[in-house]
Amino acid sequence: MARLFGTDGVRGLANRDITAESALKLAQAAAIVLGKEARSRGQKPKAVIGRDPRISGEFLAAAISAGLSSSGVEVFDAGVLPTPAVAFLTADLDADFGVMISASHNPAPDNGIKFFSRGGHKLPDQIEDQIEASLEAAPLSPVGAEIGHVQRFADAEDRYLVHLLGTLPNTLNGLTVVVDCANGAASSVSPAAFKDAGANVIVIGNDPDGHNINLGCGSTHLSALQAAVLEHKADIGIAHDGDADRTLAVDHTGAIVDGDQIMAILALAAKDRGDLARNTLVATVMSNLGLRIAMKQAGIEMIETKVGDRYVLEQIREGGYTLGGEQSGHLIFSRFATTGDGILTGLQLAAQMASTGKSLKELASAMKVYPQVLINVSGVNKDGVDKNAELQKVVKEAESELGDNGRVLLRASGTEALVRVMVEATESGAAQSWAERIARVVERELKLS
Repeated sequence: MARLFGTDGVRGLANRDITAESALKLAQAAAIVLGKEARSRGQKPKAVIGRDPRISGEFLAAAISAGLSSSGVEVFDAGVLPTPAVAFLTADLDADFGVMISASHNPAPDNGIKFFSRGGHKLPDQIEDQIEASLEAAPLSPVGAEIGHVQRFADAEDRYLVHLLGTLPNTLNGLTVVVDCANGAASSVSPAAFKDAGANVIVIGNDPDGHNINLGCGSTHLSALQAAVLEHKADIGIAHDGDADRTLAVDHTGAIVDGDQIMAILALAAKDRGDLARNTLVATVMSNLGLRIAMKQAGIEMIETKVGDRYVLEQIREGGYTLGGEQSGHLIFSRFATTGDGILTGLQLAAQMASTGKSLKELASAMKVYPQVLINVSGVNKDGVDKNAELQKVVKEAESELGDNGRVLLRASGTEALVRVMVEATESGAAQSWAERIARVVERELKLS
């Protein structure tokens, strides 16, 4: 049987893969595992629930609230708020765990359920496995006064806003910012944060109707933001995804500034302030070659992890680092947050512009983005990537020719019979030709019979 939890909680088509019944049972199982410590102290466990504005989130939140409260959990319903807000509020309320209902950047028909442990941290695999195993156990069935309340977390947004503003080293006075909320969870709180920080704010993608989340807007569709930045002659555009745990940016010329460039800007700023713990940035193996070169030139060490924010976060926690992230714009500031926070990222980026008086284009020039070609080869034996002699031979040829001016990365998909071929080079032609050549060898040598 396939594992229920994926890389970021349980996700699927709402009302098909994730139903009210399955959500209720999952909540009951989570109450058994995540509420155990509180019950051992003779207390009712406390949980914070939040969601993005997908229409299916309404019935899923009701089902999860029912599953938790019927298991003796005190439920604090924060309503529509970003994923990082739920993580923060779990810690701020000293709750035993948090629940976020969202499918992030996925289209509206999808939804997902993810949990945070005490302190607002993502669950390790072993705890997720315990929850999955508890689906087969009899649910807790308290009666009378032992049943949990379900109450509105009335000041949830205000608490989160105060927290965000408290991270800023300076105001955003003088900046004009366009914020694209992706018709998602950031639609209220992100514009408020930038306005309260002193910026002149133009907002788009902030009219969620339950169906239009991520639809032609947000970090997966940047053209609307680019047009708005140019129309309003803004200094910067900020684009969130549906649950606002990531941010991409647009400079005043309409050029896209991705997560790697944002990391470069903020790592250099943190180093100058003496805030970059152990003079180290944590990124994934998919980050652009330009980021590695820029960090090396600045005397900053860069640690690489597997793809996925959870692996970046694990490395940050294990090493005591303060900054890391992904090319997708999922950045983690461990001084201020326990998970990626798109609003926090946007505020910090804008604050660096305001404090230096430099444009985003000028700040982003600290890193040169090198051509990066990615080819997905499907229908292949992904387990043969490290074993096939012909494949290893062509990879070595590419690496020898590219030298320090490029790199090759082969990644087997975790869920499909697919191998991802990624080649970077200082010249786009070299990257394209080597990627295509290696992809042909992958297809020929690893083709499934």
